[in-house]
Amino acid sequence: MNGVFPWEAFYLVCFALGLSFTVLSCLGMFSHLHFGHVHFHAAHAQGSGHGVSPINGFTIAGFLCWFGGCGYLLHRFAGLLTPIVLGASSVAGLAGGAVLFWFLVKVLLPHERELTAADTDIVGVLAKVTATVHERGTGEIQYSQNGVRRFAVARSEDGQAVPRETEVVVMRYEQGIAWVRRWDELQGDRG
Repeated sequence: MNGVFPWEAFYLVCFALGLSFTVLSCLGMFSHLHFGHVHFHAAHAQGSGHGVSPINGFTIAGFLCWFGGCGYLLHRFAGLLTPIVLGASSVAGLAGGAVLFWFLVKVLLPHERELTAADTDIVGVLAKVTATVHERGTGEIQYSQNGVRRFAVARSEDGQAVPRETEVVVMRYEQGIAWVRRWDELQGDRG
């Protein structure tokens, strides 16, 4: 080796790492990693903190991508001195990370909210039978919760068959099975 640092390779590696981390995180590959007996979890907002840190996986990936891309282009085509390229690519990387942080805080996070147990509890939910609940057997129900259509395995609370398209109410939910009663029976009990 002639003693010259391979700046182009360095910038390309930074760019490739940043781009790879960005693509993998968009595909959801970094939300929960396992390496043997050691577990690594992605950062979660916890406690009574005031928001997400500006130094996080997304901004680091953005910094690397912009730093590497800008550094490679400037070094290869602009003919500038190495310290100028390093400084300009650092500024570009910080700008890229800042843009991603702004997007995360102003666009993505305001639409997020923490789910509570009450948000996912289906007891009392009105549902429609989509696959007949057989006598002393199971079927399937469809219901809407938090704006999302969901399905669940269902059993009749009284053991009777419930035909398809019948409206039912979930009376309890145990071990992945929704125990249901016909909506018209409940209406009759009230009168």
